Amino acid sequence: MKFFKKLKKFLHWREPKKPEIDLNTDLYLQLAPFRLPLILTVMIMMLGSIGYILIDNMSLIDAIYQTGITFTTVGFGEIAPISNAGRIFTITLIILGFGVFSFSVGILVEVLNKGELLKIIKERSMLYDIARLKNHYVICNHNEFTIQLTRQFRENHIPFVVVDPSEDIENIAKKYSYPYFVQAEPHTEIALAKSHLSSAKGIITLSENIADNIALIASARLHEKEIKRRRPYFILTNAKTLSDIEKLKKLGADSVVSPTKLMAQRMSAISQRPEMENILEEFLYKKDTPLDIEEIKIPSHSWMLYKKLKDINLTNLIKVNVVGIRDDKQNFKPMPDEETLITQGSKLMLIGSSESIKIAKKIARKKERPTEYKNV
Repeated sequence: MKFFKKLKKFLHWREPKKPEIDLNTDLYLQLAPFRLPLILTVMIMMLGSIGYILIDNMSLIDAIYQTGITFTTVGFGEIAPISNAGRIFTITLIILGFGVFSFSVGILVEVLNKGELLKIIKERSMLYDIARLKNHYVICNHNEFTIQLTRQFRENHIPFVVVDPSEDIENIAKKYSYPYFVQAEPHTEIALAKSHLSSAKGIITLSENIADNIALIASARLHEKEIKRRRPYFILTNAKTLSDIEKLKKLGADSVVSPTKLMAQRMSAISQRPEMENILEEFLYKKDTPLDIEEIKIPSHSWMLYKKLKDINLTNLIKVNVVGIRDDKQNFKPMPDEETLITQGSKLMLIGSSESIKIAKKIARKKERPTEYKNV
């Protein structure tokens, strides 16, 4: 055993990840009706073999073979001379075999007609695929928002799982190209387990009913505490009114989007600056564009802490520009000057290439200024 463990470690062999719920119990329950035909088949094979040994003095192998070809009625004939008593026994064995075969076919047709067995096998396979995901998003409730959001996620290669209680979710997933889906009420423990929330980056709930969003936020935060997750889930939801937005944020949502407010803001911006629509489409909503914008948080251990923007010199360091800074009280300062100090809990809004912003995140997480940039 130790040798195989060392070999697996040397070969970087990783065991396939198992889902938190594997549906084995449900699968066994669906296969339970086949136990009786299996038992009857074994008993007839034993009875036939013993009968041929006692009646016609066949060897064990010959008796088993004769029983097998007789029981299955393949018509190979007698492998050795059989007495009259043996032939009567053979006729009885054929009748019993035909009865067991008919009984087994009836059970098989009944189980397949119900459709539960195939459904469980498909779902079990899906759960094993979901278990391989990491840093994915769990998107709850299928609606028009979900369709548009998942389209953007696919274009940006962001992994996601759609959770919806609809019985027709499989056909919906095929229609709208959802690679992974779970049929369950999103706020239930079984839905959280099947969607592999423990390895997810965050959860997005897009129900038009605020009660559903509240229930899901509460379930996600409770699940977070139960598994003792180090990094909290990022929870994004939607709401129609300002009062609902405030309510959801107080209950634990990190961000609450109002579709009507967003639409109004974008239409206002485009009406004043029509060219902004092309800029938004080109740089903010597409992946791998020459320009990207993102807000990064400065960790409490970062070497950048309590330094001025001119001291960290990100523009010359990795060719990104700081276009805004947000303090720990969420006060935002656009276009900060070089004398601006980076304090505890600050967030920098950077603009530059996607690769440059990734490098900026790595540099910000370091305790000391990277040696390769000390002379920059």
